[in-house]
Amino acid sequence: MNFSSDTSAPAHPNILAAMARVNSGTEPSYGADSVTRRVRLQLERVFETEDFDFWMTASGTASNALALSCFCPPTGSILCHEEAHIERDERGAPEFFSGGGKLSLLTGKGAKIDEGALREALARIQPGFVHETPATVLSLTNLSECGLAYSADEIHRYAALAHGRGLAVHLDGARLANALVKTGATPAEMTWKAGVNVLTLGLTKTGAMGCEIIILFGKAREKWGELQARAKRSGHMPPKMRFLAAQAEAMFDGGLWLDLAGRANAKATRLAAALIAQPGVHLAYKPDGNEVFVRLPDGLAERLSAAGAVFYPWPGDCHRFVCSWATRDEEIAAVETAMG
Repeated sequence: MNFSSDTSAPAHPNILAAMARVNSGTEPSYGADSVTRRVRLQLERVFETEDFDFWMTASGTASNALALSCFCPPTGSILCHEEAHIERDERGAPEFFSGGGKLSLLTGKGAKIDEGALREALARIQPGFVHETPATVLSLTNLSECGLAYSADEIHRYAALAHGRGLAVHLDGARLANALVKTGATPAEMTWKAGVNVLTLGLTKTGAMGCEIIILFGKAREKWGELQARAKRSGHMPPKMRFLAAQAEAMFDGGLWLDLAGRANAKATRLAAALIAQPGVHLAYKPDGNEVFVRLPDGLAERLSAAGAVFYPWPGDCHRFVCSWATRDEEIAAVETAMG
């Protein structure tokens, strides 16, 4: 009954098999290998465009920090939600990688930026005012840190507002697959067609061993040289890139990444139903993906923990349960039993 995080789940067997297949012979280093070239062709099909450049890292924090540092100078700031992963969980990595860029925090229910708050923040930007730290990037997270999805239309609307003030748009897609399955949008509709300039696409939470992809779309490709230089300087230029690429190749093959996200979402839906069937349990947010946030009555959290369930307390007087591709029906049934 481990619902601590989808990063606690094992890698899918296809991932291990793919890495074993590329573990023979020699290949050029630093992304010049044949596997990475094949991944590019997959990305062209998945995102319906050839107008992009990409880089792979082993962690979401590295991807977010590298991506944002290319668009936020030391004298600038990044607009994001006050509960965003880059604010709450990355130990100042975006500020560190950008050399001092600031995070400007916005409000909104369920860790989704409120449109009114965004409009107000954009209206206040005065790049010529020496005392200000003007925003240069808007960062959105899909799914949000409370498991809610932005629709493609919402992202398009927010991106248009940001672009109107000269900002680039970053999408933290650590759980993008879950959001795509929920909303029915295509990867293209959720990203570059909606105005996203740079995407950090997470595959680790979906079922990879450790694979994240930074994708620069369209005009943002101008930052390609800067991204490579920053990746090298920060130690995120993997010599044997083919082992990251093999994971991505396996995830995209046959749409496995979306299948696994759909499986995780379905388990979360079932878990949410099991939890709220218990008297006194209420959803803090309606699940849009593979995370369930609930408010538990006194004593129930302790009873579940004593029975072996692993989950996290969460800000806002609630608890987070996360399902993965590997979550079993038996684990959910055990939660039901533990609740009595």
